[in-house]
Amino acid sequence: MKHAPDHPCPCGLPAAYADCCGRWHHGPLRLRAPDAQALMRSRYSAYVLDELDYLLQTWHPDTRPAALEPNEPGTRWLGLDVRRHERADTDHETVEFVARVRIHGRATRIHETSRFTRLEGVWVYVDGTMVE
Repeated sequence: MKHAPDHPCPCGLPAAYADCCGRWHHGPLRLRAPDAQALMRSRYSAYVLDELDYLLQTWHPDTRPAALEPNEPGTRWLGLDVRRHERADTDHETVEFVARVRIHGRATRIHETSRFTRLEGVWVYVDGTMVE
């Protein structure tokens, strides 16, 4: 899915896509989000925009799936709410978030606490625990 660089960023921050998550997806800072929250927001935007290569490249190699499927037709991402961002140490952070999505007219929430680590200087997603 193409997203115009000057359109609002899907992650919900008040910035244009090119100045927000687009710089992590395609810019000179590709894959270099400064912390876990920025990476998590860029990964949400990548899910919205079907940036599947970016999602795989920012996934820890020990937990990364072999492949990802694009959004089903009729999928509409509705928003992201970051609830909490905590730093355990210089190389480990967690982010709790709620992402809302509608698939074929049925709305659902993804509420997760995600773990991130810095691997060779680059933040990557490790895994997450769904919150009831």
